[in-house]
Amino acid sequence: MAGITSIGVYIPIYRLNREEIGKVWGGRGGGGAKAVAGYDEDTVTMAVAAAIDCLNRGGNEADGLFLATTSAPYREKMSAGIVASAADFKDECQAADFTDSLRAGAAALKAACDAVKAGSAKNVMVVAADTRLGAAKGTFEQTLGDGAVAITVGKNSVIAEIENSYSLFSEFTDVWRTSEDKFPKSAEGRFVDDVGYLPIMQAVIEGLLKKAKLEIKDFSKIVYYANDVRQHAGLTRRLKLDKEKVQDPLFSDIGNTGAAAGLLMLAAALEKAKPNDRILYVGYGDGADAFALKVTDEIKKFQKSPVVSNKLTGKINITYGQYLTWRGMVPVEASTLPERSAISLQSRWRERKTILALYGVKCKKCGAPQMNQLGQNVRVCVQCQTKDQFEPYKFADKKAKLFTYSVDQLMPTLNPPGVNGVVDFEGGGRLIVEFTDCEIDKLKVDMVMEMTFRKMFDTKSIINYFWKAKPVE
Repeated sequence: MAGITSIGVYIPIYRLNREEIGKVWGGRGGGGAKAVAGYDEDTVTMAVAAAIDCLNRGGNEADGLFLATTSAPYREKMSAGIVASAADFKDECQAADFTDSLRAGAAALKAACDAVKAGSAKNVMVVAADTRLGAAKGTFEQTLGDGAVAITVGKNSVIAEIENSYSLFSEFTDVWRTSEDKFPKSAEGRFVDDVGYLPIMQAVIEGLLKKAKLEIKDFSKIVYYANDVRQHAGLTRRLKLDKEKVQDPLFSDIGNTGAAAGLLMLAAALEKAKPNDRILYVGYGDGADAFALKVTDEIKKFQKSPVVSNKLTGKINITYGQYLTWRGMVPVEASTLPERSAISLQSRWRERKTILALYGVKCKKCGAPQMNQLGQNVRVCVQCQTKDQFEPYKFADKKAKLFTYSVDQLMPTLNPPGVNGVVDFEGGGRLIVEFTDCEIDKLKVDMVMEMTFRKMFDTKSIINYFWKAKPVE
């Protein structure tokens, strides 16, 4: 039977305390914090990080990648293709975007399960990520957080079988955003709950229970999407659910992560699940999808290392001013340095393996790895001087040691000062690279670094992605 075979999660290390927001606007900010994507992060970079984490935790090489999001960086260009390239999937992988609804994550999961059951794919990775932006001084600014989750669906080494599913669509307008809107809008809360959310969720759960011939008491954990804490608690009361069985929605720790929220909760539930436990998972948005999952003995292997709990506590708190700047909500003084050169689509195509998956070369004679310089491929081995005898070598998955670094106070960045340096990879190879997600006073020569896929800059509406180095978490 088809089911979940691996899960990976990415939550940014930055946190914006809700009290910080409240202080700025002279009101109460509420408790907890929201996870905030860094100045060089977006839906695609977070999705790449989650996908790589999923693969590292035992996910099989997938022949399909479905990206679910409501905040894709491009209006007309497939983001799933960028994620698949950066995660080093084969070209034969079927890539597709699921978007325009908060239920995109659940819809992608159902499509992946159907594809595996039908035999059109052996393993499909579903990646859900969102960086939704709330208007200043509004409710969404308090509640929305950023994050990503990746789930592989297959038939081998299944940790949770997808026993049954049930879906409903509903043309109900509660949360929406047009192509011209920067921020989501919402209808009045009581109207949303009484007419839309609560009856839709109740109907889809009852439909699944009837189809699967189960009762709500048969489930050890119940996982479902909600816009906020109030709405989440409202469904618990309406269905008279055992509060001990209801999964924490993680709102206090990271906020509502949109299309990724429900699957992040499911990942948290599986982190503590036991063999033979049944889990009810419900995704919501323009209707609902409900799933009945049964945990297998394989869950013990998956639980050897935490997948969600170790990422909930952020390591770097940011100010409200930083948040507004990173999200482009306030104008800031432009750099006086010359503008960056325009991106060449032709050169990006030629160097795509280096840029997107961070490939270099390895000498066939002596085995020395060497990193290509963009626009200038290595032809002579630095170690043995053999000419044109190389094979592809991947650096993105290698750890590295910090050799040296410099702090640039004038570097045009939304998170000054800029930090650049040199890293030496395990096994050989050296790269001059920009650093991110680091606190300058904690940087030390020889500290262990890892590579992370990030936004560099954009010109002519083209986003230039590349790899940066960051301290190992």
